[in-house]
Amino acid sequence: VQQISGMLTELFQRARLEKPGQVDPRAAAFTLSLLAAMYDRSETGYIKTRSAAAALIALSGDTLLAKYRAFFQFYAVPDEKMSLITRSSLRSLLTDLNQIPAIVGEGCTLSCVEIATHSCFHGVLNSAIVEEKFLSWLRSEPAVLLWLPTCYRLSVTEMVSHQARCR
Repeated sequence: VQQISGMLTELFQRARLEKPGQVDPRAAAFTLSLLAAMYDRSETGYIKTRSAAAALIALSGDTLLAKYRAFFQFYAVPDEKMSLITRSSLRSLLTDLNQIPAIVGEGCTLSCVEIATHSCFHGVLNSAIVEEKFLSWLRSEPAVLLWLPTCYRLSVTEMVSHQARCR
């Protein structure tokens, strides 16, 4: 938690420099509090860096494809010449991401994670998949992660302005 706190403080200080007046001075503390509520419910003082990174990626303002690629990078395991997502690493990713809607009482059960993992690996004979297969599966908007593209679409439409007048 201490390391993540330091990283968040630095991250938001940089953001304040890039966008003066747009970043709340308490952003690092609020974000750390959210991450602790999601990933350190027992108050052990320990949060997996990878879990925190997944949440920050998911909640970032980046495009869906950029988020999906970042998830792959954080959860893939190296294999000879490339990186692959195993069933185990996909379960970890989905479990970590499921903590985000769970914090507001909208999480799904472990069986949802298993069903999603099975759907991702449907028809795959290997024990791991390449990035393209992973991205293709995410683009199909699996039910366990439906909140992610929905939130992205909502955030993108917040900035839409139409030059129309109503009577």
